Amino acid sequence: IIAEPLEVWNALGKKETDERVLELLEMVELKESAMYKYPHQFSGGQKQRIAIIRAMMMEPEILLFDEPTSALDPESIGDVLSLIKELADNGMTIMIVTHEIGFAREIASRIIFIDKGKIIEEGTPNEFFNHPKTPRVKEFLEKVL
Repeated sequence: IIAEPLEVWNALGKKETDERVLELLEMVELKESAMYKYPHQFSGGQKQRIAIIRAMMMEPEILLFDEPTSALDPESIGDVLSLIKELADNGMTIMIVTHEIGFAREIASRIIFIDKGKIIEEGTPNEFFNHPKTPRVKEFLEKVL
């Protein structure tokens, strides 16, 4: 399951593919036995981490996340956010849609606030959180911080 992106593209041989899978499983703290499991055998947090490493198999320049922590238990949320932070710290470009405001503040280089499908405000985390420009963002931050 994890190696499918590389297998579809015939990008690497079997040995190299298996080595890449093992490297990525180690990165997300899953055991080698995960290579041989089916999706229904994983918890929600494990499924999310596997989805991330499946994307990483193709060595993308950018990763896009849409609410990667929705419907996860608190422990799994921490695991997934730690993984995303590790990727960002290692230079991966990440675009993330999230309601995890503290996490966005911690790892973002730019924040874009969208309301009703329109960009309301954008800037650095410092600008956004400490000097909001619009009443809508000020109102939002007062409610969530």
